[in-house]
Amino acid sequence: MNNFNFAPQMNEPNPPQMPAAPQTQPVVDKGNPLLENIESLGQTRVAGSDESNIYCISVIGQIEGHIVLPPQNKTTKYEHIIPQLVAAEQNDKIEGVLIILNTVGGDVEAGLAIAEMIASLSKPTVTLVLGGGHSIGVPIAVASNYSFISETATMTIHPIRLTGLVIGVPQSFEYLEKMQERVIRFVTKHSRVTEPKFRELMLKTGELARDIGTTVVGRDAVEYGLIDEMGGLGEALRHLNQLIEQKKLQKSGGVQ
Repeated sequence: MNNFNFAPQMNEPNPPQMPAAPQTQPVVDKGNPLLENIESLGQTRVAGSDESNIYCISVIGQIEGHIVLPPQNKTTKYEHIIPQLVAAEQNDKIEGVLIILNTVGGDVEAGLAIAEMIASLSKPTVTLVLGGGHSIGVPIAVASNYSFISETATMTIHPIRLTGLVIGVPQSFEYLEKMQERVIRFVTKHSRVTEPKFRELMLKTGELARDIGTTVVGRDAVEYGLIDEMGGLGEALRHLNQLIEQKKLQKSGGVQ
């Protein structure tokens, strides 16, 4: 057997070696609060900033609840949103909150928790649905003082679903029904849609290929009473500033 040795021999001069170019590593400032906010919250500023009197919160992708979703999923973590809402409520420099939605839905209890937090804020709030506000995103969209939806945005209304192991006993279906009633009561309380109409949209058959329910486009969402008005970012900010001015007048005693 022939042994091949490709190592340089002692009697052979080593070829001249060029100095290696220094490798530049990306510099990441671990102590930079701006980078930390982007990495952890997906935002460049938090409610403690004094740049604006309006604080913007985005709810995008899938709303993540008690179970961590796979890393390839674009998610909104409710443990990030709730502290931001608390900080905005406590910060005197923040006079209004704008919530922008483009979500496919997600965890029911996490979505309801975010919706309840928005509805309980003492400061003026406006929600804007861009792209989509589907499933449990519907309660979040109607939780504010006033809601907008873009012309091309959609909202999918369907019954509550469970994933994973489900025990086929009456108690499971009773629990599912109670959870669904929580969603229906919240949506009808914080919007102009009637309960019979919302149930009709939720239980409609023949429109969705793999589910029962309804996909509502921007103008239809306003006609049904789910959303207050059709518009975009400019209209949402304009109305939020109007609500802020009304709040100031009420505090000063100008409006009773």
